[in-house]
Amino acid sequence: MNSLFTQIIVKTILTTRNKKSAKNSYSSYVIAKAYRAFLISTKRNIKNFLLITIGIFSASFGFKGFLLTNHFIDGGATGIALLISALTEIPLYILIICVNIPFIILAYVIMGRQFAIKTVFAIAGLSICLATITFPNVTNDNLLVSIFGGFFLGAGIGFTIRGGAVIDGTEVLAIFLSRKLAATIGDIIILINVIIFSAAAYFLSIEVALYSMITYLSASKTLDFIIEGIEEYIGVTIVASRSDEIRQMIITKMGRGVTVYNGKRGYGKRGEIKQIDIIYTVITRLELNKLNTEIEKIEPSAFVVMNSVKDTKGGMIKKRPLNH
Repeated sequence: MNSLFTQIIVKTILTTRNKKSAKNSYSSYVIAKAYRAFLISTKRNIKNFLLITIGIFSASFGFKGFLLTNHFIDGGATGIALLISALTEIPLYILIICVNIPFIILAYVIMGRQFAIKTVFAIAGLSICLATITFPNVTNDNLLVSIFGGFFLGAGIGFTIRGGAVIDGTEVLAIFLSRKLAATIGDIIILINVIIFSAAAYFLSIEVALYSMITYLSASKTLDFIIEGIEEYIGVTIVASRSDEIRQMIITKMGRGVTVYNGKRGYGKRGEIKQIDIIYTVITRLELNKLNTEIEKIEPSAFVVMNSVKDTKGGMIKKRPLNH
């Protein structure tokens, strides 16, 4: 932090952001804060770059190692590119760029410039990888091709999304259309894929279309694992009279952190209002049975609400070991 090089970097960042203060000196606190922000941004950008790179190579391997040889397709923008490639002599690496151009424009409008720039990098990287790198044809078995082709393609899409970009712009289109139409994102994605697989059945064959559906299901499931994590988390809200004992149990026996809300509880025929502490915690699916057992030991009539949590960050969810 005391090095001359670090101070030059930080002051340059501060000067660029606030040109009016270019001639002013900055306090140690301002420099330290800017330095910390610079480190966080740098680490995040490196991580995103690595994730997108892994995604590009994984998707390329799924394409050239499995799907292209058997003319199987996927859903979404990649499915459109694969279908056109199977019907024409246009190389896939050119189609990947052409098909995704409208989605890149939509990404810029909906998600912002930074997301669009990352998406351009990801799609261009995928195209270059498909054009220049040779992957072996792993198998000609149709079932294995559809399952593992979808696996590697879904993993590639998932890692790219983790890195803050997309190589399949279907969800961007679905977000845009959901704002214009009275339909959910999921409904629009299903409709798009029905059209794609119907075209595959008509132009290729029903057998290819059916195998392509397996590819899509495999890719979708893999994508969910990459984005949401293999370990499923459960958010638990507990309303109980003996909330303090339950709070202590979660901390000591479960090894998890808790958040306590000060709320009001209505009960009885007259709707009496009573002040009460509401406990919220996040556990893994495997710990759910133990938590229910421990709550029942303390207060069997406790009101417990559970809901799925896609992912977690920070806190004590992954840090403290369980006390068995």
